[in-house]
This record gives sequence, C-alpha cells and structure tokens, in this order.
Amino acid sequence: MDMSAARPIDRWFASYSGDHRNSTNQAIHVIAVPAIMWSVIALLWCIPPLLPWFQYGIWAALAMFGAWAYYNRLSRPLGIGMLILFFVSGCVCRLLEDRIGVRGLLYSAIGVFVVAWIAQFIGHHIEGRRPSFLTDLTYLLIGPIWVLAKLYRQFGWKY
Repeated sequence: MDMSAARPIDRWFASYSGDHRNSTNQAIHVIAVPAIMWSVIALLWCIPPLLPWFQYGIWAALAMFGAWAYYNRLSRPLGIGMLILFFVSGCVCRLLEDRIGVRGLLYSAIGVFVVAWIAQFIGHHIEGRRPSFLTDLTYLLIGPIWVLAKLYRQFGWKY
C-alpha cells in the first residue's frame, strides 16, 4: 500500500501494527487496551465537579466527547463504534458509582489501570518492542480504535 495515498487512520494503524506483531502481545492488547480505556474514564468520572449543578462524571463526559470527535474525524464507522463503547463505559461507571460509591469506583479504576498496564508492558516485553506511545502520545488514542478495527475486520465491516 502506498502510505502517501493512504487515509490518516491507515497510516496510524500501519505504524501501530508495526509495534504489535506478536500474537501474544496482540491478545494482551485486545484485553488490556479496553480495560485501560475504561479505567481512565472511571478515574475522570471520580474527579469532583467544580460547580454544584454538575454531577460526578462531567470530566469523563467531556474527555469522551473530545476523544469521540477525534475518532469520528478519522473514521465515521469507528467513531460510531467508539460512541457506543463510551456510552457503555459511562453507564458502567454510573452503575458502579451507585452501587459502590465514588470511592469504590476510584479504587476499582486504579486497580484495573495498574493491572492492565502491567499486562501491556509484559506484552511488549514478549514482543521485544517499546510501546508506541513512547514515540508519540497520540498512540494512546490510537490503541482503542486499533482494537475496535480488529473486531470490525472479524465481522467483515469496513472502517
């Protein structure tokens, strides 16, 4: 594929895939990347609102909207998929906030975040390559849609 003619998302994926060739590392990423994404949303969820008429979750909602706008600009089909994932993530955070409180949600998010990042670094150790985000922080945003694109390809969906 002529990378100069490729869409920006195809160039991002080609570069990201170059650091994720090992099947074990890919399998770890399929689990750990969504876990990290949810944990970041949950951590943002726990930041207290500054204004009294806002509720917990406002910072997560703003971050999810910003990320969704970026994803939607790269690929409308992946943007729709990420919108659904963000909605589900927000619902899970709200449900957990109701069931275990903000403090319980915070501790859960920290636990998931730490375990998932350990898994990621184990995967990259197996791969023998550094994580992509060490060269460009944008790859922290690319990881979730790269995993979603793998799912789309399994179903034969275009992105």
